[in-house]
Amino acid sequence: MAVYPLQRGRRIRSTKQVRNLVAETHLSVDDFIYPMFVTHEKHVQKEIPSMPGCFQESIDYAVAEAQEVKELGIPAVILFGIPKTKDTTGSDAYCDTGVVQEAIREIKSKVKDLLVIADLCMCEYTSHGHCGIVEGGEVDNDKTLDYLARIAVAQAKAGVDIVAPSGMMDGMVQAIRKGLDKNNFITVPIMSYSSKYSSSFYGPFRDAAESAPQFGDRRSYQMDYRNAREAVHEALTDVEEGADMVMVKPALSYLDVIYRVRQATGVPVAAYNVSGEYSMIKAAARLGWLDEQSAMMEVLYSIKRAGADMILTYFAKQAAGILRARN
Repeated sequence: MAVYPLQRGRRIRSTKQVRNLVAETHLSVDDFIYPMFVTHEKHVQKEIPSMPGCFQESIDYAVAEAQEVKELGIPAVILFGIPKTKDTTGSDAYCDTGVVQEAIREIKSKVKDLLVIADLCMCEYTSHGHCGIVEGGEVDNDKTLDYLARIAVAQAKAGVDIVAPSGMMDGMVQAIRKGLDKNNFITVPIMSYSSKYSSSFYGPFRDAAESAPQFGDRRSYQMDYRNAREAVHEALTDVEEGADMVMVKPALSYLDVIYRVRQATGVPVAAYNVSGEYSMIKAAARLGWLDEQSAMMEVLYSIKRAGADMILTYFAKQAAGILRARN
């Protein structure tokens, strides 16, 4: 290998044009999925205090924002629901008239050619805030599976394009795939939150989705942040059960996991740039501690560089505007 002075790495960093020519990682608006929080309330759009620029919004506002997302060239949204009432089984999640099902119908009917993904979990809908059926103070994994399948079928009946189970229950992908296929929804793909960690970075999301657990925590079913090989095992298991796409969540503290999962699986890999990662940049920028746009783009490129095929991010609209302006 040639060494200095024959080899000068700065030659290909000398101008913006050369840097763009040799850039190894490319980020596109097509990579983004925009999360939205849909509330049962009527004609409201309430900014989430811990997530500036993000809102709890009624279905009419959600339709309008979905149209804005499409016009920016972002290909997909993912919906999270805030129901009117919660109960021990999260019945609004699998009711045909549940808030997300109604939102799916409205967005699909009024915003053409936008992919609608539905988060498939129970925590936003249960009175206890856990991601499954609680028995004796613990989440009962196997009893939960039937409910997850029922939620998937309800979302598919409403016209969802992709279901995204996020509860980290053992066997959830298999149960959902069987439920969908049994009801003739064999073409509905599953994007599984395969490697979802028990993370401190979910705090703002729990404000937005009103989904904080009422007792205990989720460490018995979400992953331990000390583990990476386990994430690969979880992803491979979900693929064997029928997952069409897998996800790593959060993204920024788990870039190594994104890379490992990308190398190990033959399916598309999503990464969720979560609420805490978003809000940290927003807060630091407001204090003048960093440049928001530069930090945002650096983070998004790092997630793509790690191997993510798609990025769920609250920055999607903001980043889309920047990428479109560059083109």
